[in-house]
Amino acid sequence: MTVRNLEPKVVWNHFEDLNAVPRPSKKEEKVREFVKNFGKKLGLETLEDAIGNVIIKKPATAGMEDRETVILQSHIDMVHQKNADTEFDFLTEGIVSYVDGEWVRAKGTTLGADNGMGVAAAMAVLSSDTLKHPAIEALFTIDEETGMTGAKELDPSKLSGKILLNLDTEDDDEFSVGCAGGVDTNTQYEYEEEPVPDNYSTYTIVLKGLKGGHSGMDIDLGRGNANLLMNRLIYEMSQVADVRIVKLEGGSLRNAIPRESFGIVAIRNAEASDAQITFKEVLQEIQSEYTKVEPQLMAEIKATDESVSKMMSKSDMQVVLGAIYTSPNGVWKMSDKFEGVVETSSSLARVSIADGECVTKSLQRSMIESGKRDIANAMRLNYEQVGAEVTQSGDYPGWEPNPESQILQLMLKKYKDRFNDQPRVEACHAGLECGILGKHLPDCDMISFGPTIRNPHSPDEKVNIKSVQKFWAFFTDVLEDIPKKNS
Repeated sequence: MTVRNLEPKVVWNHFEDLNAVPRPSKKEEKVREFVKNFGKKLGLETLEDAIGNVIIKKPATAGMEDRETVILQSHIDMVHQKNADTEFDFLTEGIVSYVDGEWVRAKGTTLGADNGMGVAAAMAVLSSDTLKHPAIEALFTIDEETGMTGAKELDPSKLSGKILLNLDTEDDDEFSVGCAGGVDTNTQYEYEEEPVPDNYSTYTIVLKGLKGGHSGMDIDLGRGNANLLMNRLIYEMSQVADVRIVKLEGGSLRNAIPRESFGIVAIRNAEASDAQITFKEVLQEIQSEYTKVEPQLMAEIKATDESVSKMMSKSDMQVVLGAIYTSPNGVWKMSDKFEGVVETSSSLARVSIADGECVTKSLQRSMIESGKRDIANAMRLNYEQVGAEVTQSGDYPGWEPNPESQILQLMLKKYKDRFNDQPRVEACHAGLECGILGKHLPDCDMISFGPTIRNPHSPDEKVNIKSVQKFWAFFTDVLEDIPKKNS
């Protein structure tokens, strides 16, 4: 069966149409035009604000004119990740999705279900001539994945809705009523290089096979961080031999747990055997530590003929390895208000070392502003004390839960009536746009929900087929029962 033949067909077909359009963060020109043309072809009022968010407005169906206007909000950009052995150009090619049992996946790349399923659901509402719904304002934001620029720069004057349904939660039995804020910490350290002596040989190191994933939603799963594991291997070798970094590239996107790291090192010939033995011993230790969580973890070191002339100085090696080793990473603190929810975390997303410059990129998150400031300070000071230049940017607020939310109470009742069960009401550790949108739309009652998606931000991303059916049925049921204005 093809994806387009899945039920509900209206949602899956819009999803496939969307996935045919390249939509990397910060390069959304093609997908913005796609969405605008979609609205105009339907004869609906279609707007674009100064930053590039697209808004499509649809009048209420007959008999629903007295209901509150609802904002349907999703982001149109997606995380672009691919496996190392996959040839794919995200700027020109559309995502190739396929049915795999109970799931839909992509061939060697991220699927774009985050947040493409939400976009497709909103498109299905806009294109329907049978659904009952109040007045709709479909808000398609840009650049959610690399800074939430669209949400930050939103022009609220183009919106009038008092209820906002964010379609970006990744479990079909969960309602998100709060989320973490975040801040990016980028560092730059200039190091001295030395000529590679004749009695040194060069080796390539490859570390791969990690699961990666979303650095917010998956940070508590104990998955390996390729940057830290590579650093650990090199550090341990440096304790038994003169090992110098020539260059290193680990991780990619700021909000993804790094899955792979690749490097070149120079090792003094007389100590090369000791270094390689240590490498294998430490690798076995790491694999033993991650037996269940990272069963595909692998790494290798082998001699290379690649011509190199310079390597990092020994003193700078100690500085760089030490700073990376002590970088805050993983869960910093669990929430004492929401059981099982991470309150504060950090993820060292990228390490790039070459030509006298060491660059790191990391993302700190917290449900509370004081926690975000605390973890960001820890990361900043860790690098400032070794003389690195540190820049912190992209600060965005969290979303404080509202236990009195009217839309929450309505959806709890609808869920129980339809499924004879209770959903989980959570505050998630991802950076939903609701925290920022709430600053622009202070009178808006907000909630986030969606179908079940696993392993977002990685090539293992997949969306559950039955959960899309469940989500769509519930979503349309909610739209039929939106309360009257001023009720």
